[in-house]
Amino acid sequence: MKKKKREILMSKTPSSRSRLKIVIMEPLGISEDAFKALTMLLKADGHQIIAYADKAETKSALIERVQDADVIVLANQRLTQDVLQHCHHLKMVDVAFTGVDHVDVDYLKANNVVICNAANYSTHAVAELAIGLMIDLKRKISECQKSLLCGESQFPTGSELYHQTLGIIGTGTIGLQVAKIAKAFGIHLIAYSRTRKKEALELGIQYVSLDQVMRQSDIISLHVPLTKQTVCMIDKNQIAKMKPNAILINTARGSLVDYSALTDALNEGRIAGAGIDVFEKEPPLPKDYPLFQAKNCIITPHIAYATQEALYKRAEIVFDNIRCWLEGHPQNMI
Repeated sequence: MKKKKREILMSKTPSSRSRLKIVIMEPLGISEDAFKALTMLLKADGHQIIAYADKAETKSALIERVQDADVIVLANQRLTQDVLQHCHHLKMVDVAFTGVDHVDVDYLKANNVVICNAANYSTHAVAELAIGLMIDLKRKISECQKSLLCGESQFPTGSELYHQTLGIIGTGTIGLQVAKIAKAFGIHLIAYSRTRKKEALELGIQYVSLDQVMRQSDIISLHVPLTKQTVCMIDKNQIAKMKPNAILINTARGSLVDYSALTDALNEGRIAGAGIDVFEKEPPLPKDYPLFQAKNCIITPHIAYATQEALYKRAEIVFDNIRCWLEGHPQNMI
């Protein structure tokens, strides 16, 4: 059975002489010059590259863009079965993102379509924003700015990161980078993760249960992928375990947290603050979104990954994925 499946997979992998239609269905966030440089070799080999400057606003518009594609490249726009079932020539989906929870992976695998992602392109970018949100909330930077602009003479007093306890949920590449930066501040590190990493132990991270992370941490930072097991893992009951002075940082996936419960905890003063960069869906968000009414909550529009350096690296990985696949040794496969 395994051998037969591999034969089917290889039959959908073109030779290097095949001429493919490669559709980049949304912007990758790089300059025109960078785009030309990174696609030069693919174009020289005769492949057709169609890149759209904006996201399709409707499902029918998205279908029209991708239905004839041999390769689809996307970032964080959803790509679901109701679109994919119209793509009869599709051989590869190249996700310019680390997570692939917005793509119908099961459908693609069932149809022997190769799926690759852009792992680790934004490690430093995401880790730096997570730390930045911690500093802002603990030192009350944004809160002080609001007071200053309102003409007030009394300003809130923040607290230092030094000697506080950071609970990292998920010690993958980004979680470990956050730990490395935090260690320089003199922060005590604890973590909850499915697997214990040697590198984490060498950094001085103490692995504990999720319950202990929620109860002991002054700062909690989420760095796990979105799976069936992690959906709403930080729910009302977990939030209730947090210290009154604790803050929650989420630069991972919005659906990891029950944001209605988080809003209630913030507004009732049961926890001290939250820094949120991710949501259940991509911005724009409705004006009545719960967190918009939350106290001591800093919200950024899913920008943790979006630095000039990270976006260029992401594009490099994406086009390398296509070239390696064409040469018969695909990388970053899901």
